[in-house]
Amino acid sequence: MMNTAEIIFNQVKTLSEPMAREVLDFVGYLKGKQEHGGLDDLMLAQEGALSAIWDNAEDEAWNDV
Repeated sequence: MMNTAEIIFNQVKTLSEPMAREVLDFVGYLKGKQEHGGLDDLMLAQEGALSAIWDNAEDEAWNDV
């Protein structure tokens, strides 16, 4: 039985070169997302503490930028 990576490889082999490059770009996107996943968690953790700084009357002009 083939693993997922082998199935993906077999499918990508049948694609045209431009389509295969799109798959490669998507793989790069997924790897970057995985590597920076901790940053997303950190940003969510800080959101509550920083909400008073981000959401105040003085900065209303920046809300639509």
